[in-house]
This record gives sequence, C-alpha cells and structure tokens, in this order.
Amino acid sequence: QVQLVESGGGSVQAGGSLRLSCAASGRTVSRNAMGWFRQAPGKEREFVAAISAGGGSTAYADSVKRRFAISRDNAKNTVYLQMNNLIPEDTAVYYCAARSSVLLSTSSFTYNYWGQGTQVTVSS
Repeated sequence: QVQLVESGGGSVQAGGSLRLSCAASGRTVSRNAMGWFRQAPGKEREFVAAISAGGGSTAYADSVKRRFAISRDNAKNTVYLQMNNLIPEDTAVYYCAARSSVLLSTSSFTYNYWGQGTQVTVSS
C-alpha cells in the first residue's frame, strides 16, 4: 500500500506562489506515475498536472500551463507542484495521486492511491 501526504498549501494573494509537496510512504513510488488534481467548492475534481515514473514526461491542464510545474525526487519519494502567478480561480483542495503504471495519465479514474488533500486559497 502507498500512503500519500500533501503539504504546502495555504493562503496567498493573487500573483503569489506556493510549492506543494506530496510525500509517499509504505513503499517506493519510483515506478508510479504521479498526478495532481484539484477540487473547488461545488465543482468536480479536475486534472492539474502529471509526471511519468522517471520524470521524463509531464502534462498540464491548459489553465495552469506556463504557471505550474510538476517535478519529482524519487530518492526522497516525493512529488512537487510549483505554482506561480496564482489567480483566485486556482482556489481549491489539491490532491496528490499515484497510479500503478510508469506512464502518466490525465484521468483521475486511472489513479489508485490518493492523499487527503491540501487547501490552497488565492485572494484577489
């Protein structure tokens, strides 16, 4: 089993930055593609970013391209989401997820393990 714990969320003004971390425990996730998803109040969970197991491939939602960057440190069993130039529409609970494949996916249905989420609030 894999346990995922997100951290780094908080409140920030528009234009600010935050760095989310997702620490995995239980076993290594070096062979797992990882993803970040978010859910705003009253909305469905949506894809934000994903990274392949080796880190060579990444994917982003159009709404966060050129503002967010996903990365991973397999030696630390940790995945990161650097969020820059935040806007109020980025306000949501952000979830980290792992899937049982080395290939990344943008579909939440293909992810097997999920963290509890971390709140990100962006004020204007």
